[in-house]
Amino acid sequence: MDLLSKKRARHVIEEIIALFPDAKPSLDFRNHYELLIAVMLSAQTTDAAVNKATPALFERFPSPKEAAETRPADIEPYISKLGLYRNKARFMHELSVQLLERFDGQVPKTRLELESLPGIGRKTANVVLSVGFGIPAFAVDTHVSRICKHHKIVRQSATPLEIEKRVTDVLPPELWLPAHQAMILFGRNICHPKNPKCDQYPQLYQFD
Repeated sequence: MDLLSKKRARHVIEEIIALFPDAKPSLDFRNHYELLIAVMLSAQTTDAAVNKATPALFERFPSPKEAAETRPADIEPYISKLGLYRNKARFMHELSVQLLERFDGQVPKTRLELESLPGIGRKTANVVLSVGFGIPAFAVDTHVSRICKHHKIVRQSATPLEIEKRVTDVLPPELWLPAHQAMILFGRNICHPKNPKCDQYPQLYQFD
């Protein structure tokens, strides 16, 4: 498979951003802790399902202190409709304990520190950095991966880290977050896993 050149790959992504210029995070949160928990909970679950669970969850556990002082079993009922909820309840409890013990109850703002927390991988760390702290980072989820492979920005065998490196090489840092948010909506609405509608948007393929 012939990959797009850097210039053409940037064109495709910029056209996707142009389709969804006002794309915003779809998870509901009011602070860094809620963002961290919401993104962690969203793994293998829709953002809409997470948003249904978090109002009651955050009312009961508004900060790391409350979550650290309870047991995972006490968190489970609030997120029981989400995938892998038992693991997620354990992660929420354990990372809350670590936030108190290691970071004075504050969410850290380096990737290394974020990834050191239970249940927090590179994608979640990148979302928290970019959305929560305004630090340039590019998160790769299933939509981003599918779009980049479908449009030959990366090879079919590309790993999430390889996709991240390719996109951050193609785009300037100020476009990393807009690209991520727009690609999520593009993936949900146009570049579907089955029967993608990308051919209805010829501007994606019209290069100078």
